[in-house]
Amino acid sequence: MSSLLFLLILILIVNILSVQYSYAQKSTISAVFVFGDSTVDTGNNDYIPTISRGNFPPYGKDFENHQPTGRFSNGRLVTDFVVEFVGLKKNLPPYLDPSLTIEDLMTGVCFASAGAGFDPLTSQIGMCLTQSQQLDLFKEYKVKMEAVIGKERTDDLVRRAGYLVSSGTNDFSFNYYGPLPIRRKDYPTIAQYKQFQWQLVEQFLQGLLDEGAQKIGVVGLPPIGCLPAIITLNSKSPIFGRECNDTYNALARDVNQMLETNIKTLERPGTKIVYADIYTPIINMVEQKAQYGFEESHKGCCGTGLIEADFGCNRKSPLCDDVLKYVFWDAFHPTEKGYRIIFDSLKPLIQMNLA
Repeated sequence: MSSLLFLLILILIVNILSVQYSYAQKSTISAVFVFGDSTVDTGNNDYIPTISRGNFPPYGKDFENHQPTGRFSNGRLVTDFVVEFVGLKKNLPPYLDPSLTIEDLMTGVCFASAGAGFDPLTSQIGMCLTQSQQLDLFKEYKVKMEAVIGKERTDDLVRRAGYLVSSGTNDFSFNYYGPLPIRRKDYPTIAQYKQFQWQLVEQFLQGLLDEGAQKIGVVGLPPIGCLPAIITLNSKSPIFGRECNDTYNALARDVNQMLETNIKTLERPGTKIVYADIYTPIINMVEQKAQYGFEESHKGCCGTGLIEADFGCNRKSPLCDDVLKYVFWDAFHPTEKGYRIIFDSLKPLIQMNLA
């Protein structure tokens, strides 16, 4: 390629991006950036050596082309609805996707990794990206954008973007109360571990603020004791008389109260950090299933619904007859219908603080 042709192409790219940038300035939210675990991972784990993946059937079966994308559901996630709601690209791309375009970068990307937690040991157990690594990828993103549209425009895009952080469940379900008692040796009481986790949450949020984030939504924990796999692992009869485990649910409520109270102390002039409650909509779906048109709230649609997730939910797994009647898709993650209901419950919060 001649130097003249290369220069012309470069000028064309810059002009296109300038138009896109000018258009984005008309929107309150310039982009959406997502960090966390499998509840918001749109496919980053497809590109790292881990078994925590959802890039094979029947995951994604209810997308238009029935294509598994790495999302841990039969279809869309809460973040997909959020991105669509604020007027950006409908499908939030995973950052590690090598086919990612500059246009994708301009409208925000997902840095989340299934299996992650605020505790780096949690991510190591799951062989996935730690929260610190996700933050490093965001810093890398900023460098890429600065090289194309300049530092001033990048800083403005970052400043006007919305940030969503959804993590922490794995810290308790797979780590502290998991099969490896490493953290229980380090922190003998759950109160000590909760305080340790908050320090990690604080560190991550401070890191986002230092990078220019101004509007951050921090998602609380779900009712962990109602996740089908947790019911199975903590029931005397995993099949009959299935009920939510209130010990885990009480823990989730305590952690959520800590988050809701503490995150406000991190706000700086011009910034806003809000707590997003997902515990309430999920517990409502579980306990009042008929009001939402559900028939099954203690089992997942995939496989037996008792324990299957990730590779356990695969193309050979039997599926429920009607996924719309199930709160959960696999033994850990909601169905697209469930995620839609969660999003609907968060919409007023988004309108007030992000949109």
